[in-house]
Formats: sequence, C-alpha cells, structure tokens
Amino acid sequence: MSAVAAAPVPEVARRGSQTAIPCLLMRGGTSRGPFLDARLLPDDPALRDAVLLAAMGSPDPRQIDGVGGAHPLTSKIGLVRPGTEPGVDVEWTFAQVQPDGDTVDTSANCGNMLAAVLPFAVETGMVVPAGDRTTARVLTRNTGMVAEITVATPAGADGTRHVAYEGAARIDGVPGTAAPVEIGFLDTAGSVAGALLPTGRVRDTVQVPGVGAVDVTLIDNGQPLVIVEAARLGATGYESPAEIDADEALKARVEALRLVCGEAMGLGDVGGRNYPKMTLVAPPRHGGTLTTRSLIPRVCHRSIGVLAAVTAATACVIEGTVARDVAAGVSGTEPTVSVEHPSGEFGVTLGLAPADPQRVTRSALLRTARLLMAGDLLVPRSVWDPAPARQEKLA
Repeated sequence: MSAVAAAPVPEVARRGSQTAIPCLLMRGGTSRGPFLDARLLPDDPALRDAVLLAAMGSPDPRQIDGVGGAHPLTSKIGLVRPGTEPGVDVEWTFAQVQPDGDTVDTSANCGNMLAAVLPFAVETGMVVPAGDRTTARVLTRNTGMVAEITVATPAGADGTRHVAYEGAARIDGVPGTAAPVEIGFLDTAGSVAGALLPTGRVRDTVQVPGVGAVDVTLIDNGQPLVIVEAARLGATGYESPAEIDADEALKARVEALRLVCGEAMGLGDVGGRNYPKMTLVAPPRHGGTLTTRSLIPRVCHRSIGVLAAVTAATACVIEGTVARDVAAGVSGTEPTVSVEHPSGEFGVTLGLAPADPQRVTRSALLRTARLLMAGDLLVPRSVWDPAPARQEKLA
C-alpha cells in the first residue's frame, strides 16, 4: 500500500540567464519525456505551454534546442502533483508536443507515460511506500480517467524503500527487461468522445473525398480510435512504420478519413488535434488476435499506445465491428487480447460483464518504466522568470 506524503515542493531557481526547474527524465512504456511537479509551473496555461515548448525545443523537427527526442513518442511531458480529490492519491496531466509544432495538447490520454507517474511520485516523495508493493490511485486530469497502478518498492540496506526498475518483465518496443508496472483501468469508456461508441453504432460507413465509402468502427475506450481495414485504404496492414511514413498517398487517404471521422465522432474539426488515432487492422500473423498499424495521427507508431491497444482490444470483443471481422476468436469472461504491432504484441486482459459479454467493465495490462536522469530542466528567463510572489506561494 502507499501513504500520500505532504512532501515539500522543490523550488524553481535562477541559473545565470536561465530558469532551472527540477525535473526527472523518465521512460514510461514505449514513450519518454520529462516529468515535472505541476505545482512548480505557471498557473497561466499559455505561459505554462510556452515553458514546455521551450523545454522540449519545439517547434523544430530536430528539437535540437531542448530535451525532445525529435519524434512524437519522445516529445511527451508528465505534470504530476498530489491528489486534490477524495480517493485519489496522485493526479497528472499529460502534455503532447509535436517536434515541429508550436502547441501543447493536453486533451488526450497517454497510457505509456502513465506507467511512469507512480515511480515519479515515489521518487519525489509525493507517495511514501509502506511495503514491498506500492499501489496508488492515479487520476488523469486530461480526461478524468482513473487507474490503479502498482510498482515494486523493496527496502534497501538502510531500510529505505525505493522504486525497483530492474526485473524480468518484457514489453515489445523496449529493449531488455525491467520491473513490471501493473495498470488497472477502472472506467475508460468515452474518455474523450463521451461514449464508447460515439455514433451509437458498432460500424459506420463514411464518405471520404477521393476515397469513397469506407466502413469504420469509431470507438473510445480510453483513446478515440478510427478502426479501418488496412486493405480498404490500399495497405496490407503488415507494412513497417518506415514504409507507412514514406507512403504519402496512403497517409493522405488516412488523414482524409480521420477528418471525416472526427466530425462523425462529435469531435469537430480535428485537423489540429492529435486524435482520433488511426488504426489500420488486418488478420493476425504471429498467433495473436489482431494485427494493427497505428498512426499518431500522421506518423506511424513503432508499436501501439497503451490506450489505443485497450480500445482496439475492446473492439475485438464487440460483434459487428471492423476489428471483429479480421480478428481471431476471442472467448471467455476475462479474455486476453493479443494486439500485434510492428514491434511485437501487446496483451490486454478485459473484464466482461457476465450478463452482457459485449460490455467491457475493466482492463488490465503490464508496462515498465525507468528513471533516466534527474536534475534541472533549463529554459531561458526571457520565456519565464518566476516572480518572487510565485516563489512565496510555493514555499
């Protein structure tokens, strides 16, 4: 179990001509980025976003003047603080920055970065471990999603407990092995789109300029997805990410479909948004349930996002969906759906309502995380120079 601590808030300091913000650089699942104590950042969202863009080095495809990794998967940020609502131990805001973009998107979820939230909270004293396993309830402020997360927290020689990062757990898309991070999602349906099936149907036929009529499943069980058979868009579903990224004609068809489906899902004009994610599906090739190629939304994912995998897995158990058409058989009240992706596979265990096996009541999965670096994140004082009043507020 865990105890929420009244840990002192670290200070933002001046370092020459720059502002120094305490930071942990962490890998969460197959993503990576800086994690910060949300209480340290400016209250004004526009100024906060300016700080985050400067920290990541955006807009610039290389992000050479920041800590971004020149790819959407390594251009993510976690803003964490102790819980402020009853029953919540820790809360966080996920921020997506595009390498060449000048905006910060905090409207969606990221299940991979979520895996690093509890380790960050323990590392910074927000949560104090009380046993060999520490469990905390984490609220994602972006969408209101709540998850229970468990990490190993063994005691060292001095009796102090710490997060274990080494272990035998393996996830595809990350080299080597690490300690497991167990994530149980409590209620993810309609996280952004407002309903599991935003149109109320398991399948829709949409008209796409230059493509024609396309059958899709529009679904949101933690991540708004457009699920489409790869063959309908002129792909096989087995291409490498590099092949998809190089196929401008295919990407144009995918984006045209995304814009139409965004409107159909009630999300409005999604041209400037990072959702819905596009998921091309095909029959499994390696003993799994379903093959996927996920675009996020204009670059092909090297694997698949956590919540995209949960949503795709959910589509596999619902009769009549596009995913169900190509998926291998799924049975039982707690099926494990194996979602194949370019780097391997992602297993998601679903809990189905006994009286209604078409309704998913929970989902559970395993990720790993690792602390990569600890120190200060530096941004120019011309971007943000905290006023003394702000420092007094944090004290």
